[in-house]
Amino acid sequence: MTAPNGGERVSELSEQTKGSSRRSFLHKASLAGVGIAGLGGLLSVVSAEAKAGVYSLSGAAKSGFDPGDREFDFPEGKKRDTNILIAAEIAEALAVTTYTNIINTSPFFGNIPSDDQGYLIAARQEEMSHYLLEQSVTDQPSPYTTFYYPPNMFADAQTTLNILVTLEDAFIAAYLVGVRNFSTPDLRVTAARIMGIESDHRTLARVVGPDVAAQDGGPINTITGIQGVPESAAPPNNNGYERTLCWNRISQAVAALTPFVDATAAASAGFDTSKPFNFEPFTPTLPSPLGAFVSFNGC
Repeated sequence: MTAPNGGERVSELSEQTKGSSRRSFLHKASLAGVGIAGLGGLLSVVSAEAKAGVYSLSGAAKSGFDPGDREFDFPEGKKRDTNILIAAEIAEALAVTTYTNIINTSPFFGNIPSDDQGYLIAARQEEMSHYLLEQSVTDQPSPYTTFYYPPNMFADAQTTLNILVTLEDAFIAAYLVGVRNFSTPDLRVTAARIMGIESDHRTLARVVGPDVAAQDGGPINTITGIQGVPESAAPPNNNGYERTLCWNRISQAVAALTPFVDATAAASAGFDTSKPFNFEPFTPTLPSPLGAFVSFNGC
């Protein structure tokens, strides 16, 4: 099975609300015309710590690491909002790229049950929708569109699911930074709405593990996320509360993403820099119009 192609039609409801949603964001968040160059060169590649090899496979920094560039975390108002949104765009472009390549290239994808395939296809659509929504606010695309992964990503099911859950863990914590630090209630609620979908994705990625066929190395009964601890795939919804990872600044989320987007940091983390993967935007179709963005206030 292959993913829906890039020319698929967006839902009628999404088309009707696209213009009004964008205007509401730009008006209420007061972000029009505000920009930063590649999130400060990805916070100057997180204060050049990537060159010192501080990154683990999960992308989390070693104990005591501090990106140090507080300017990107604490300015009031629209600059801080934009910094968070640009980081979110990078994350969503990475998510779309990850799901696209699982669907199109991973050997295990064709052998998992159809409902698992449907989750992965729907997740790709949802992540693309998130990206476009955030881009409509910042009026600029993601500054990073080439991504790197550990060896055997997409070829080995265990590696792929470990990294997928690692990324979803990071996305959840990053959007919680938005809930904490966005300057307007509407932006905070929107971050919470997107975070809830990322939580769905984390759980459903864990559902896939035991369904991986024996010929693809399954069943996979433990999956290791961003905290580096193998966790049983049963139950897949094993969180009583979403994990914040103790992040309260957007630079912490950027540090986790850096090995996936910067070639030097990727090499330091042991990622396979010989196989870069490009973000390929498309027009998404959400699984149900009842779950569409609708408007900035959700109504």
